[in-house]
Amino acid sequence: MLQRPLASEYPEYYKPYVNLVPEGNLLTLLKENLVKTIELFESLSEEDGHFRYAENKWSIKEVLGHMADTERIMSYRLLRVGRGDQTALAGFNENDYVQGSQINKLPIKNILEDFIAIRKASLTLIQNMPEEAWANIGFANNTEVTARSIGYIIAGHALHHYKIISERYLSLLK
Repeated sequence: MLQRPLASEYPEYYKPYVNLVPEGNLLTLLKENLVKTIELFESLSEEDGHFRYAENKWSIKEVLGHMADTERIMSYRLLRVGRGDQTALAGFNENDYVQGSQINKLPIKNILEDFIAIRKASLTLIQNMPEEAWANIGFANNTEVTARSIGYIIAGHALHHYKIISERYLSLLK
């Protein structure tokens, strides 16, 4: 079973995400999170998808699009680091990605389907990662990061945004 990464294996700014990941099997957690995410977003209307809990905050659709984009990028990083690639990987600006996506023009169903496809790809990548590869160290956004920590960052990032949607968005929608 994949072990929780040490704090020295990832940049400090990922600590809140890693800390959100409960003890247990990472694959099981990611599968359970996928089911909950599907249930949550399937319960929303198109109108709900455009809701923002405050001015200048992302819409619900934009949050889901951000979750998909970030998991796609993090899974790519996991692939590269897990395979021993030492090439430095660039960072990304999440606000630029959301703005450039024009995600609000898409049906929420399409955005959810994209997230599902990305999560399923993440699951197969994690499931098939050789055990020794989890300790590999790579470079992303000018910092060292292990493959193991990227797996936990993927899970924690999704948990973080699921919590934000539940607490900040849905509480005001009802």
